[in-house]
Amino acid sequence: MELLAQARQAILTPTGMQDSDIQLIMNQLLSVPVDAADIYFQTSHSESWVLEGGIIKEGSHNIEQGAGVRAVAGEKTGFAYSDRIELPVLLEAANNVKAIVRQGQEAQVGLPRLANWPRYYAMANPLKSLGDQEKIDLLRKVDVETRKLDSRIEEVIVSMVGVHESILVASQDGSLAADVR
Repeated sequence: MELLAQARQAILTPTGMQDSDIQLIMNQLLSVPVDAADIYFQTSHSESWVLEGGIIKEGSHNIEQGAGVRAVAGEKTGFAYSDRIELPVLLEAANNVKAIVRQGQEAQVGLPRLANWPRYYAMANPLKSLGDQEKIDLLRKVDVETRKLDSRIEEVIVSMVGVHESILVASQDGSLAADVR
């Protein structure tokens, strides 16, 4: 799956938002004169495992998401953030940002002009690369191999953390860029 499509699927699809909603928010931002404006969406899934004394002592799974709306006019920067990716909330955020940089000009932008950036890492979700039992087995193997290094080793604590993030950025120039890591 293409990078931009994967980011859209992770961020916009669950919320029901469309490119036209992003355009509406951007147009709201551009209804005052600004030097720069962008909308930043992010979702992050993380998990961690801790093996101590040969048993799993801790495990956690966390999901975070949100969106930021920003505009810069001269030396003024307006920024608003929400952990809810919903059109009414982001339109309100855009209005709050506008209040900071307000001067009274209107502009509009058309989306999407897709940005094509090089990939530096795989888009595969590391949280799904191994099953839970495989992760536990890997932690136990590290524990066993570490203890083999020196008979004086009495305590081994092994931890594993995985994070998968999707980011989508819409800019005032009409570009839409994504990153999945």
